[in-house]
Amino acid sequence: MAYFSTTTRAGESPDDAIAIKGLSKTYASSGAQPPKLALDAVDLVIPRGSFFGLLGPNGAGKSTLINILAGLVNKSAGSASVWGYDIERDMRAARRSIGVVPQELNIDPYFTPREMLELQAGLYGIPKGARRTAEVLEAVGLSDKADAYTRSLSGGMRRRLLVGKAMVHSPPVLVLDEPSAGVDVDLRRQLWTHVKRMNAAGTTVLLTTHYLEEAESMCDTIAIIDHGRLIACEPTSELLARLDAKEMRITVDKDLAAVPAELAGFTAELQGPRLIRVAFPPSTVTSGQILTAVGQAGLEIIDVATREAELEDIFLNLTGRPEAAR
Repeated sequence: MAYFSTTTRAGESPDDAIAIKGLSKTYASSGAQPPKLALDAVDLVIPRGSFFGLLGPNGAGKSTLINILAGLVNKSAGSASVWGYDIERDMRAARRSIGVVPQELNIDPYFTPREMLELQAGLYGIPKGARRTAEVLEAVGLSDKADAYTRSLSGGMRRRLLVGKAMVHSPPVLVLDEPSAGVDVDLRRQLWTHVKRMNAAGTTVLLTTHYLEEAESMCDTIAIIDHGRLIACEPTSELLARLDAKEMRITVDKDLAAVPAELAGFTAELQGPRLIRVAFPPSTVTSGQILTAVGQAGLEIIDVATREAELEDIFLNLTGRPEAAR
């Protein structure tokens, strides 16, 4: 199935699926509340075909940015385009180029998936003869549930139906706003199988999630936003490499009362009578040096486990916030 139309008005695919320059949004004061700066001069480019992650704490500005792109919130300053169309000058074309999967399960329980997709296609002005309802249902794995009431669908099926609903007008850009929130592990896996297939077919995916491990495994590029400002935007591998930190847990054959003197040159601590934890910068210290020092202490190594820097470490390092990236 071809999920989207890849051409712009000029007949060529743009290099950037989304381009944002100096985007700002200030919400007016309400009662005793002062004006709130939700976005502060954000510059962001999302390449065509990428699987892009947008992370940030609660209130960081993620939803405001998405709602501006979708045409649900008016910007205060700056510019933004979707698939080469300015969201103000080419409003209709920009909105046709983006599909948004909201976090909320906003599904009418008395509609069937087929009826829901037909209605959505009609709202976009797609003639009946041009609609691809059966193809969309097959793409999200709901062909066998096409005529069942949506209230009978599982949580994962409803999430996939929302993905299908966002794709009925064949947009080249798909925005997923915490799509797996409240979905169990198996259903999350099913959802991501279908989204990966769409991305492999060429659909650009913009994901917001509070599952940091999800963003780390799914996204090729990650941006972090905090207090309305973009504080990082790098390929996932480069972002993880930024934090020069690694951890080694070494289980030895003897009970210890203190960290051996041979490990005094490292950041080491006892986490149990026979468990030593060593934190080290891999750019200057090797695992071999640490293991050699343990051997020099007259200890036999029973087990070794290492932990690389994770996205959560980067997030906390950049934002200084202990809560999850929401």
